[in-house]
Amino acid sequence: MPEIAPGPTFPSFREALQFWIKLGFISFGGPAGQIAIMHKELVEKRRWISEPHFLHALNFCMLLPGPEAQQLATYLGWRLHGARGGIAAGGLFVLPSVLILWALSWLYMTHGDVGWVKSIFYGLVPAVIAIITSAGLRIGKKALKTPALWLLAAASLVAIFYFKVSFVIIILAAALIGWVGSRVLPGQFPAGASHGGEDDDGEDGFLKLPPCQSATWTRTVKITLVCCALWWIPIALVGAWQGLASAIFQEGVFFSKAALMTFGGAYAVLPYVAQQAVEHHDWLSQPQMMSGLALAETTPGPLIMVLQFVGFVGAWQHPGGLSPLAAGTLGALITTWATFLPCFLFVFLGGPHVEHLRSRPTLAVMLTSITAAVVGVIVNLAVWFAWHALRPPEGGFDWYVLVVSTAAFVALTRFKAGVMQVIGVCAVLGLVWKLGLGM
Repeated sequence: MPEIAPGPTFPSFREALQFWIKLGFISFGGPAGQIAIMHKELVEKRRWISEPHFLHALNFCMLLPGPEAQQLATYLGWRLHGARGGIAAGGLFVLPSVLILWALSWLYMTHGDVGWVKSIFYGLVPAVIAIITSAGLRIGKKALKTPALWLLAAASLVAIFYFKVSFVIIILAAALIGWVGSRVLPGQFPAGASHGGEDDDGEDGFLKLPPCQSATWTRTVKITLVCCALWWIPIALVGAWQGLASAIFQEGVFFSKAALMTFGGAYAVLPYVAQQAVEHHDWLSQPQMMSGLALAETTPGPLIMVLQFVGFVGAWQHPGGLSPLAAGTLGALITTWATFLPCFLFVFLGGPHVEHLRSRPTLAVMLTSITAAVVGVIVNLAVWFAWHALRPPEGGFDWYVLVVSTAAFVALTRFKAGVMQVIGVCAVLGLVWKLGLGM
């Protein structure tokens, strides 16, 4: 008789905390790469979260305004250890990027040259492409069970890549297609293709999670009041201290509004932010905005962290009565606070409702279709990133990126190399390559 491998033990809060700290430092690659890392670590390696549960949580977070990867981490932390788990997971997901981007922002404003930083992070470009591509492949294999779902994923890719259809429209259309398809061709739109009820947890060697908290009016009011107070009190204090016309206060208000508009990820809201920050508020110039985007692309954490750079530079250049460094630091902090605090409100309020909706057959079918569309969106991100990386603005074709990204993809998929190993090797290779060419 072959031995049966023991199932995973429920992680202590300390064990989970160690993972969330690690995740904050290795969460490169934008939302697709970050989701891929969480899937590999939590579903495939540690088996703390079942595949259906993970995909369902992903769909829920994709429908919320804000960075979906950070919200997914918050949601999964909440399911494992309640509110403290959600706060730890969501907070630690962005904390390393807050510190790193603050240092890079200071370097940019004081020296105006981040060439050595770009040399190091240039090597991460192939790793990012490989991580995103492997994510699309891995999730697609498990989520796309029928030809109709494959077709829906392809249609999603074409719609967002070629026709620039809004992500929100794609998700709504996918849900509608799933609802109609389940009645016309039920075999092509199964409820169990990628989702199921809470009973899925504990099967196939996954943890059996405890029941989630109930959604009561008392809980809803309490969470809303606490989160809104934490959200707006710091902004109000800054306004009382520096004045309502100060750049720091204006940033707090502006980015609070932007936090409610970030459906579809960072790329959906960046054009609006760039236009308002550059043309309306005159916080920074267009070249500075582009430099911030480049820095955010090459640091761990969500791409929406570029807003912290905007807050830092805007306050640095409009310090009021403060020193540029003090103003920039406060601007960065108030921007980050206003961007991410609402995420906890949305996840904590919606989490219990989503858990109870998992067992609804009609919604399960619709979420199956949404998952198929999400696969297409992930592939779009991979194609978009690869296209711009392989054909840089200065012209030509970057053969280095092609060769190293292919090797990194093979290492991840064929040899099961760790994400951190691939990131580290690619970073060193990029630095050596740039230094060797004297670039």
